[in-house]
Amino acid sequence: MIELYTAATPNGYKISIALEELALDYQVHHLDLSAGEQKQAGYLAINPNGRIPAIIDHDNKDFVVFESGAILLYLAEKTGQLLPQDPYKRSQAIQWLMFQMGGVGPMMGQANVFYRYFPEKIPAAINRYQHEVRRLFEVIDKQLAANQYLAGAEYTIADIATWPWVRSYEWSGIDITGLNHLQQWITLISERPAVQKGITIPPSSDASDEDKAQQISKMVTR
Repeated sequence: MIELYTAATPNGYKISIALEELALDYQVHHLDLSAGEQKQAGYLAINPNGRIPAIIDHDNKDFVVFESGAILLYLAEKTGQLLPQDPYKRSQAIQWLMFQMGGVGPMMGQANVFYRYFPEKIPAAINRYQHEVRRLFEVIDKQLAANQYLAGAEYTIADIATWPWVRSYEWSGIDITGLNHLQQWITLISERPAVQKGITIPPSSDASDEDKAQQISKMVTR
């Protein structure tokens, strides 16, 4: 059994979606980010960075994994699923996973901060991050013009990592007009039953409040 420490944010949804896709037995611990539960000593012993998500795999000597990309890789390797066995295709999936981890997530996070939460509206900062997110989306759209999924013909952890962020484009103030392949991909992934369930775990009465708490936490702690 896997213990999942999470909250209703894009990074958290990555792991609940993956666990649903893999049909693994797991227990959810919903951390209240606005109350700072991710900074309490008990959780810091699991993830010293004080962020969600993190897992404890009780079927593997209570092994702890934190950072969403690392968790996705761990789960894929544990099960032999959602990551191609062919070394070239495997590398492609990992490259697109890193593209999300190093680009899409951080840039959308900054777009959210300056567009939604920063106490002062700074147009140059808003434009800088929104334009960079749009550029990244154009890269994805070009990739999807020739491929059903990010890493080719197979649905992988790269798609699972990227979709929870990309689907929230409106919250970041991003216009996806003309990105037809990206739009089709968003719909394609959203129709998967495991995805539909995964984005309800943990349940949130107001996802925007959770997102706000996550972004404020980033502003305070970094």
